[in-house]
Amino acid sequence: MMKKTLNAVVAALLLLVVAPSAAPAKIIEIGRASEAEELPAPSCPTSPCFAVSRTTGYQAKVGTNRGLMKVPENGRIVAWTIRLSQPGPSQVKFFNERLGGTSSAGIAVLRTGNRLFGRVVAQSPIVELDRFFGQTVQIPLETSISVKKGSMIALTVPTWAPALATGLGGDTSWRASRPAGNCDDTSTQTAQTDIRDLAQYRCLYQRVRLSYSATMITDPVPNKGTPEGTATTPTTPTTPGTTPTTPTTTTPATTPTTTTGTTTTPRR
Repeated sequence: MMKKTLNAVVAALLLLVVAPSAAPAKIIEIGRASEAEELPAPSCPTSPCFAVSRTTGYQAKVGTNRGLMKVPENGRIVAWTIRLSQPGPSQVKFFNERLGGTSSAGIAVLRTGNRLFGRVVAQSPIVELDRFFGQTVQIPLETSISVKKGSMIALTVPTWAPALATGLGGDTSWRASRPAGNCDDTSTQTAQTDIRDLAQYRCLYQRVRLSYSATMITDPVPNKGTPEGTATTPTTPTTPGTTPTTPTTTTPATTPTTTTGTTTTPRR
């Protein structure tokens, strides 16, 4: 219901902001290979149960697509979506005790550069996720985020999140903001939590996918001859019940490994 309501609001905003004769803005889901694709199902409550933990990461590759999380055009992020598994009570207790508390996440906008460096240029608030376990939940942003073409949309997890699909093909991988040589250390805090934080995404984890995406509206194209400064871009309205805590960020690394880059509960 939340997703349908958000889509209706976005459609209404587009009608208001785009003149009939101007090229319309587009709604794009960054992180989906196609409109029909669903986010992959994460692990848990299987044993072992895998979770993304205390880092910022982005999907580096899915099949031949190396730009799945790159912003395709200038625009604004109005919401983000995450698919969560349903860990059991003992698994939740295990993660909460070892990884800083309740499951939580947000998104970060990165400006990427040479040698896998990424700097945070914008971020969403952090949202507590435990009440959404077992759902694919879309989180509307009270204030939309301006993004530039080529920016990277990353997932920031200051504690842990059961949002990791495992056992995929060798052509699927994600990067995390962990230093080279520490790719197996999933409990040390490496999440990028402040604007302008800079990190090197040196850890590459194969056969795994982060189950998240971001909804953006592209900037509308004004009519030819329209003076600069007359085109406006919509922001999302305030949505009750979506106020989260202070957002954070993380950075990945490049050394390929065969691990998932996540914290795992012990096998039963």
